[in-house]
Amino acid sequence: MSNREHDKIVNLSKLKAACEDCGMYGLCLPIGIHEKDMARLEKIIKRKQPLKKGEHLFNQGDAFHSLYAIKSGSVKIYSIADDGSEQITGFLLPGELAGMDAINTGQHNSYAKALETTSFCEMPFAQLEELAGQLPSLQHQLLRLMSKEIVKEGEMLMQLGKKTAEERLASMLLSFSTRFKERGFSPTEFNLSMSRNDIGNYLGLVVETVSRLFTRFQEQGLIYVKGKYIRLIDMQALGKLAGLNTADNNSNPKTA
Repeated sequence: MSNREHDKIVNLSKLKAACEDCGMYGLCLPIGIHEKDMARLEKIIKRKQPLKKGEHLFNQGDAFHSLYAIKSGSVKIYSIADDGSEQITGFLLPGELAGMDAINTGQHNSYAKALETTSFCEMPFAQLEELAGQLPSLQHQLLRLMSKEIVKEGEMLMQLGKKTAEERLASMLLSFSTRFKERGFSPTEFNLSMSRNDIGNYLGLVVETVSRLFTRFQEQGLIYVKGKYIRLIDMQALGKLAGLNTADNNSNPKTA
């Protein structure tokens, strides 16, 4: 990104205090959007009271009306199978959207549950769709976000279908690292708000295996773990284990 483009983002982010440091940042401020268009987008955004840990943003079977952008905190996306079992399909971080999978059917196919105190914005989809038809930059951003969701789903299926337990956990840790880095947070030190049970459910592993892998990774010098706090020590080794190339993401792959 050029300095000029960077300055444009910074200047736009100061136009509206309500959007500063907002999880909608990537959607509200696509490159090239004009101040007057920004104001139009601002008008349809609804700020809501934060969710407490355990509260739901929406439930499986609810009618679809809006997309939700996570401003802070984190959300677990899951569904309930016919036998009553829970299947976690994803975790959302600040700057990510919930509810996109319901656009096609008109109803939510999953639950979205706050893993901690979570603030968010609501954007009524009918108004968003109408505005996107008038603003090419916004329309492009929406299509880009939908494309990312499709790619993420494909990666998840491949991860569960072909990778070993070690590869699954390493891939998940590096995925969180990348996502935190994109949001301006540390890519090597962060908290995992979800439980070990949730991680196991998401990765298709029993909780005992997840706990054993965290211990093994720590003993091998790959990570440091204390409760929910995670520090990634050897990014290069984690990347190799996950079958990824981390060279472009971290110029100093091994941290002290």
